[in-house]
Amino acid sequence: MEEKVTDGLRQQQERRKRINRMKMSMVTGLIIWILVLSVLMVFLLVKVVLLEQKLNDTLISREEVTQEHDEKSAESPKENTSDTILKDNVAVANHPEGSITEDANDEPESLEDGENSEDVAGSDEPGEDNFLEEGEHPKVYLTFDDGPSENTSKILDILKERNIKATFFVIGQEDDESRELYRRIVAEGHTLGMHSFSHKYDAIYKSRESFAEDMLHLQSYLKEVTGVAPTLIRFPGGSSNGVSNVDIKELIRYVREQGWTYFDWNVVSGDATSQVYTPDELVANVMNDVIKYDTSVVLMHDSSAKGSTVDALVPMIDQLQAMGAELLPIDENTKPIQHIKAEDVE
Repeated sequence: MEEKVTDGLRQQQERRKRINRMKMSMVTGLIIWILVLSVLMVFLLVKVVLLEQKLNDTLISREEVTQEHDEKSAESPKENTSDTILKDNVAVANHPEGSITEDANDEPESLEDGENSEDVAGSDEPGEDNFLEEGEHPKVYLTFDDGPSENTSKILDILKERNIKATFFVIGQEDDESRELYRRIVAEGHTLGMHSFSHKYDAIYKSRESFAEDMLHLQSYLKEVTGVAPTLIRFPGGSSNGVSNVDIKELIRYVREQGWTYFDWNVVSGDATSQVYTPDELVANVMNDVIKYDTSVVLMHDSSAKGSTVDALVPMIDQLQAMGAELLPIDENTKPIQHIKAEDVE
């Protein structure tokens, strides 16, 4: 009898031990979980504090910039925000690699004419006789890069309605709709120019041979589609681009050997920069510079992402015509606007 009681006590003791071990395991797990949550909360709190500090710094910087712009505006009433932005773009043009982003064709290996260096404004050499004299009516050449796109027909409809001719520096698109748009550009009296077939900077500017192959491919393709072999080109990124692996002067020599003429720009709408402009701001950017030159080549972009450019086109044309500007397509008689001038390349 005593032995049975002893066995019962032993079993109770073992059961208590198991229960105690389970309790300890649960308590230990709970403590670990609380510690993990505490560490996570501290980490998140630190991140929030750092982000808040960064946001405050950003807001302070913007306030300082705004204050500086306001002070400049007060000192010089004629200079507005659009002027300041445009001057900033001109400065970036001297360092095209700083404006790498993407254009509707933006890819890691391709600049967006601004999201690439072409998205920023270049300017004529100081002292060149291209400045507007009082009473003169400027010649303005509206140019569109990177098409065809789903916006090309909208642009063409507006130009047709206003009886305006423009210039399209196109890339290679082989779908049926794009083929029809190439033909429409030519049929409606616009100038068809070459911008590159692939629009991939690393491939185009890999060597003189790769540049030649790309451009000749585009010229041959456009002749096949439209019956016209273009002789006007715009270097991807402009002649002042900073991404070419080949000395741009070597490519300029090749272009001249082919009998081609290249055009850069001296007025930029800003539609290819990383900053998103409203249609009104695009118009203001153009008008602020067109008044400076007797001949203006305006850089704009024709891509599916450039709806603001389409919306800006009508008021831009209205304001240009109101100031007496003559809107023309580039042709063989047009005075070239070139960042690196062909005549300076031996």
